[in-house]
Amino acid sequence: MTEVSSLTGRLLVATPALADPNFDRAVVLLLDHDEEGSLGVVLNRPTPVGVGDILEGWAGLTGEPGVVFQGGPVSLDSALGVAVIPGDASGDRGPLGWRRVHGAIGLIDLEAPPELLASALGSLRIFAGYAGWGPGQLENELVDGAWYVVESEPGDVSSPSPERLWREVLRRQRNELAMVATYPDDPSLN
Repeated sequence: MTEVSSLTGRLLVATPALADPNFDRAVVLLLDHDEEGSLGVVLNRPTPVGVGDILEGWAGLTGEPGVVFQGGPVSLDSALGVAVIPGDASGDRGPLGWRRVHGAIGLIDLEAPPELLASALGSLRIFAGYAGWGPGQLENELVDGAWYVVESEPGDVSSPSPERLWREVLRRQRNELAMVATYPDDPSLN
């Protein structure tokens, strides 16, 4: 088996050619990527469900929009909290109840008391479900050209305009990917 270079903390941005409706124009933050597979959350799929409807204690700590996001098609009945904790991304362990994923981005233990983390949070987003790939599956999709892999920024997690995130992430690239941001929603109308 070939060694897998970790993409943890990077973004997968769906190419216009990706045919899976679960990932149409999706921006996925990879929370884990190794030889055993990959796990991430779709950052730009808000639902109409308010965070307070399912996790009342965390509702006041999430940014706008204050809704649950559909993190992906797997385990929609489970919740993940992704938070940015400002500070030294390299040395500081972060507060109890938070596990660093990459830089200032990490996972929140939603079983912990919200007040334990409230003062440390820079931003928080709650996701129902996640996107998952088995061993080698994501690598095959990358070879097939289904995803662009780009660097994440802490603000991606809490974008106040998630419906614009796909274009915004592509537009900030310093190569030909910036042009992909202009790709029409429905190319047949051109």
